[in-house]
Amino acid sequence: MKYMIMMFGSQLDYDAIAGRVNEGRPAWSEEDMAALHAFMEKWNDDLVQSGEFVDACGMTAPVHARRVEVRDGVPVVTDGPYPESQEVLAGYTIVECASFDRATEIAARLADTPAPAGEDLGGRAWYVDIRPVAGSAAELEL
Repeated sequence: MKYMIMMFGSQLDYDAIAGRVNEGRPAWSEEDMAALHAFMEKWNDDLVQSGEFVDACGMTAPVHARRVEVRDGVPVVTDGPYPESQEVLAGYTIVECASFDRATEIAARLADTPAPAGEDLGGRAWYVDIRPVAGSAAELEL
């Protein structure tokens, strides 16, 4: 069964990682970024070694996004960034493993992702979403 582990962030997160202070959030240093890259590289390598890795991709900052909405039957395009507090998909990893519990165990390891000292994730709760990939199993019980 394949599962997508989706990581979320906001424009503020992207600004901090790019080394910019925004709304009091600490900018990430080169050392902070090195720790993040090392952590993610190990996390991905462990999945490759276990045979559970399928695919992964990070997304560019929300400032590079466009949203298409329908208003009164007409498509309306809005360029990003969106309100600073709005979280968007920051990246994903697809794993193929034996169970939803195993996919959850893999995702839970991301709770140890390093961040700058004093970083409180912007006063918000940290989370990732895990969802089965459609078509990867004959039947999913709801």
